[in-house]
Order: sequence, then C-alpha cells, then structure tokens
Amino acid sequence: MSTAVRRRFYNPSDGVVPQPNGRWGAQIYEKHQRVWLGTFNGEEEAAKAYDIASLRFRGLDAITHLKQSSLSTTIDDHEDETFFLQSHSKAEIVDMLRKHSYTNKLELFKHKNAGKRMKYCDIIHTQKEWLFEKVLTPSDVGRLNRFVIPKQQAEKHFPLMDSKAEGVLLNFEDDLGNVWRFRYCFWSSSQSYVLTKGWTRFVKEKKVTAGDVVRFHGSSSMGDDKKLFIECTPRNIDNEVSGYPEVPSPVEEPLMAPVQDHDGVVRLFGVNIESNIVDCRPNTKVITSTDFQLAQRQ
Repeated sequence: MSTAVRRRFYNPSDGVVPQPNGRWGAQIYEKHQRVWLGTFNGEEEAAKAYDIASLRFRGLDAITHLKQSSLSTTIDDHEDETFFLQSHSKAEIVDMLRKHSYTNKLELFKHKNAGKRMKYCDIIHTQKEWLFEKVLTPSDVGRLNRFVIPKQQAEKHFPLMDSKAEGVLLNFEDDLGNVWRFRYCFWSSSQSYVLTKGWTRFVKEKKVTAGDVVRFHGSSSMGDDKKLFIECTPRNIDNEVSGYPEVPSPVEEPLMAPVQDHDGVVRLFGVNIESNIVDCRPNTKVITSTDFQLAQRQ
C-alpha cells in the first residue's frame, strides 16, 4: 500500500470499507443517503474513487484521502480533471466509477477539450459568493421568454437605477465558461423583475424544465470587475445519485366512509348498524337518518 494513503479507512464514514472477499468498497454520503461508488481490488484504488466523488460532490476544497498530487501528475492534469468533473453531473461521475471507465473517459476528454482548459482555469480559481437560487416554474420555461427573479433578491443583488428604463444587459458565466447575456428589466404591469432577451436560448440549450433549480453566484471581488455566474441542477439529481426512487404518497381514504360487511351490517363511527336499510339502487345500501341518530347516541 502506498504511503500516500492514510490508515483510517476501516471506518465506513471515511468512504472506504473492506469487503468480505478481500476487496475494497468505496461510498459517499449525499444528504444522509449512501451512494455506492463500486468495488475495487486495492485499498488505494477505492480511496482514489472516493476522492474523485468527493471533489465532485463537495467542491475543490473537499478533504481527500490522497494528496492532490497523487490524483493528477501535473498541474495541467489537475486543471483538466477539474474541468472534467465540473462538466459532468454527479450521477455521471458515479456511473463511471462503478463501471471503472473514469480514467479512459478522462483521457478522451483531455484530447477533445484541451483548448478550453485555459479559459476554464480562470473560472475555477475565482472565489464565488452564493447569491440565491430558484426552482423553475412552468412559466419560467414556457413561451413567455422571461425568468422572474424574486423581488427581494432582485433588489438586493441586481438593483436598477431607473426601474422605468428599458433595462440593462447582464452577463453570466456557466460552469463551462460560456457567457450568457440576458436583458434585465422591471415590468411595471406585473411589478416583477425579469430576465428576458436571451433567456429562451438558455432554456433550450441547457434543456432545463420546470422543477429544475437555477443558482446564481457572484465573484467575491469588489468593484467593476465583479462577475456573475449561473448554473442549473436537474430536479431529479438527488434520486439519480442516491439510487433511491421517490416514494409516492399513499392515497388517503375518506375518514367517515361507511363499511358494509357481508351479512348486511353497516359500520359507521365504530358502531354496527343493521336495521332500516333501504335499497335505492342495485348493490347499494343507504343509512337512514334514524340509524345515524342512534349511532351518535351510542
């Protein structure tokens, strides 16, 4: 075993666990649910799988078992791998780890996206400040070509000097370094702050739907150089990663529905009623007002 690995993997909370067959398993927890990352031949291999998932799930500052230099041999390789992680969803990274295809896909990605790495380097080293997030409504992704920003968040983070003006252009960078330009203005008719021109293109290319989450960040730098960032998260990302399907809510039955036994006895309010039952239509029993009053007295 490499000396780069810390000897504390026997605790399942560390992400690396020994298996009865002598192999090693890797796991990570997301919102109190276990995400299984796969089974590996060696302890260090399992530790590396955990570290990869941890960087994707918890960010570049996540605590890892192996040193960063052990994950990537050079600085350029480290930047490429960071670019690769941020370009794929959590579910995709987990699937690669389980199928042991992560390394091959990473190498292919390096060759195809070498020209974009330098642009991305500037982004990953920018300190981001979380602003707010919003769950997309059907109207946000519909034909109205607009995204409504909550009024409190709009006035706090994107204040307009003149609400009666046509608006201003705001630039947002996504997690791949692409710049999206939206017209931002105030609609007096609905008293709402909206992103309009450019929003429909963003919805189509990102393939976002109602229920997805849009998050907004700003760079921590002060002054005119402050940047804005936007990212989207699918609404089912937690279920895809955790592997636990949503449990549908049980159908509630009426609280006071009368139940009829086979012998003609009707049970209402916990009382058996077996007299004065009148047939109104085939296979139907109706309780008279007299029976109802008797049930209440008991």
